Amino acid sequence: MGLHPITALMSALGVLTAVYIAGWARAVMAVRSLGSREPLPATDARFPTPPMIGLGFVTNFFDALGIGSFATSTAAFKLFKMVPDRIIPGTLNAGHTLPTVAQAFIFTSIIPVDTVTLISLIVAAVLGAWLGAGIVSGWPKRNVQMGMGFALLGAAVLMLMTQLQLFPGGGDALGVRGLKLVVAVVGNFILGALMTLGIGLYAPCMIMISLLGMNPTAAFPIMMNSCAFLMPVGSLRFIREQSYSLRVALGLAIGGVVGSIVAGVFVKSLDLNTVRWLVIVVVLYTAATMLMSAFSKDEEPEAASPRNRA
Repeated sequence: MGLHPITALMSALGVLTAVYIAGWARAVMAVRSLGSREPLPATDARFPTPPMIGLGFVTNFFDALGIGSFATSTAAFKLFKMVPDRIIPGTLNAGHTLPTVAQAFIFTSIIPVDTVTLISLIVAAVLGAWLGAGIVSGWPKRNVQMGMGFALLGAAVLMLMTQLQLFPGGGDALGVRGLKLVVAVVGNFILGALMTLGIGLYAPCMIMISLLGMNPTAAFPIMMNSCAFLMPVGSLRFIREQSYSLRVALGLAIGGVVGSIVAGVFVKSLDLNTVRWLVIVVVLYTAATMLMSAFSKDEEPEAASPRNRA
């Protein structure tokens, strides 16, 4: 007998994760061998600080409960000046990859979903991320600020409409076929591309699943596996382009894996209504600061990327 499709999928995710870890480890060893006294964000291989690890734990704890981690992490980056704006997308993707993989393994084992729908949406998200990462990793800071600012505004509107129950509540289906499947594939392709801009996939994916008449709980394995498969692919491109903060990403990964396991295995569910309202406020604040930075004429000149230095 052959492998069950879900077992095969999880095996493939395990292989992809191993490839990602090996690729990231090679990058870390390569920058450590340089021994630079004043490392750039992508070559700063020092052990993460407790706040970096703590941020990974908190954001991924709520991520595993469906809140999302990108917007909250971005807000912390801006508030505490942890990461330069230009490399926020790469840092988010690289740092949250391993926690998201942990979530995918946990939730795929406990929530049923149609296999054809799940695999189709994963493939679409991965293709979108691969194309998107190649574009975003080379963007100048102002483009990243504007792109993230407007996309975060859109995400805040979607979250607000969800909180106000202005979207359908979904149905009982665990999958879709025909035209609905085509719509879902196209939608997840776009969401995968937006992930590389630092815009989380969870909230819009959950909305899309509900609009297509599926059971909202089916969104958990779909959105988590979509991210778990696309993020290693996109993150390796950011790492190769040195378009991320290595130290911060390591902190997110270390704390995030622990936070994801605690939430997914031990907590599983909480009353998150107040938290969601807080996240909406945080997203709006972050979007405003991004756009203000993008249109400010007093911004400091952007440092050259490592690849462009002599």
